[in-house]
Amino acid sequence: MAPESAPGADPLDALAPRLPSPLQEVEDERFARRGVRLLLKRDDLIHPALAGNKWRKLAPNLRAVAETGHRTLLTFGGAYSNHLRATAAAGRLLGLRTVGVVRGHELAGRPLNPSLARCAEDGMLLHFVPRSVYRRRAEPAFHQELHRRFGRCAVVPEGGSNAAAVRGCVLLGEELRGRTDVAAVACGTGGTLAGMAAGLRAGQRGLGVPVLKGGFLGGEVRALQRAAFGGPRGDWRLEERFHEGGYAKVSARLADFAEDFSARHELPPLETVYVAKLLLALTTLTEEGAFTPGSTVTAVVTGPSWSPIR
Repeated sequence: MAPESAPGADPLDALAPRLPSPLQEVEDERFARRGVRLLLKRDDLIHPALAGNKWRKLAPNLRAVAETGHRTLLTFGGAYSNHLRATAAAGRLLGLRTVGVVRGHELAGRPLNPSLARCAEDGMLLHFVPRSVYRRRAEPAFHQELHRRFGRCAVVPEGGSNAAAVRGCVLLGEELRGRTDVAAVACGTGGTLAGMAAGLRAGQRGLGVPVLKGGFLGGEVRALQRAAFGGPRGDWRLEERFHEGGYAKVSARLADFAEDFSARHELPPLETVYVAKLLLALTTLTEEGAFTPGSTVTAVVTGPSWSPIR
């Protein structure tokens, strides 16, 4: 169980996040010849077990769980979900029981992949459901079924994106005030972009790079901002061209870019679900002249840590 907190203490102090996350400049000739400065916002270094935007999105939900007395946290994800891993790790560190509803009933009984194995090691109970059932993950009736099965619990949506998570991501935008002209982030569910854009100052722009195809994300971001703030906030847009075939898909173009970027900057291999797609988008847009000469563009690194600050 988690240690008792002193009266008035933040129940998440035990997680010891590194905030604000550091900024790292990258010298890249493709940006330099266009007069554009590239920064990395190293959200992957906020916490070793809750990497990237997972800390910002989970923290408000974890705080609510601690303050309301729930001892079980239930959430949803795919077989390689970073959100599931972060939730499981947070549960272990805070002494909370965690349940992960996993898309793919056929996975039950098979050896766990490294991501799900880590969840299990951190104490998460994995509940595999068919994809047809998983599509009901936002339905109150399905939540009631889960409560009957697993008992009283707090439910966090897939990816951690809800109104509380969006408000938690406002701090990301605030940390970038006065530091950049464009703040760019790879998007899965849109919660990080929705909150970050709200935290930026007037004159700064948020840019989202969806990692899934389908063109639905704009509506999701707007809905999240309505839920969190009552209406739109900030100046943001989406660049839909760089999903590379869909979630976790690695095209030949993306593979070549990731290998080249790592070699240019003497980095370990780029994380390809989010980070490489974001950097590919920013590099391509810069070469197309999308950013004003003299401007600063910041890539928010939301994936697992892939290189130290040097």
